[in-house]
Amino acid sequence: MEKIKVSEVLVVEGRYDLNTLKQVFDATIVTTEGFGIFNDSEKLDLIRRLAQKRGVVILTDSDGAGFVIRSKLKSSLDPALVKHAYIPDVAGKERRKRTRSKEGKLGVEGMDREVLIQALRRSGATLDGESTAGAGDITKADLYALGLSGRPGSAEKRQELLRRMDLPEHLSPNALLDVLNILTTREALEALCQSM
Repeated sequence: MEKIKVSEVLVVEGRYDLNTLKQVFDATIVTTEGFGIFNDSEKLDLIRRLAQKRGVVILTDSDGAGFVIRSKLKSSLDPALVKHAYIPDVAGKERRKRTRSKEGKLGVEGMDREVLIQALRRSGATLDGESTAGAGDITKADLYALGLSGRPGSAEKRQELLRRMDLPEHLSPNALLDVLNILTTREALEALCQSM
């Protein structure tokens, strides 16, 4: 199969993620070496420089550890230069491992080609020269009005929305806002929330 060219630099957790992505995308891919990024200022400086030159797409696992690594990168990089790709929560274990992960979810390396392509497309990445960015008109006030934040039962409603949109359960309200502005419009979100 033909590889899809990605303009931005992809940032992933480890070498197995890199190997999986190299089979699908023609892209520059940098690994954080898992939590190694917390002690590797040279690697973090490299990622900053790459972000300034081409922008980056962060693609970590959808487990708690993946979100800790994503948070470290997010706080260390200019938000204008970063896009976030999320894989869905899928129960299972990678072929190379004997047992499931602590949370029992597949990581980036365990995702199939179409899931990875959709994750990058939903992030707003530039694939084969075309931007996939969405409308960007959803605000925090919209999340409040729809009962997705700041109200009794908001957390449960947000979890239901995440399930329906095939997004990871660890997405914070702020991260959800970023993702929604790439994936959907205010009108489509309102319709989805009314159907829940």
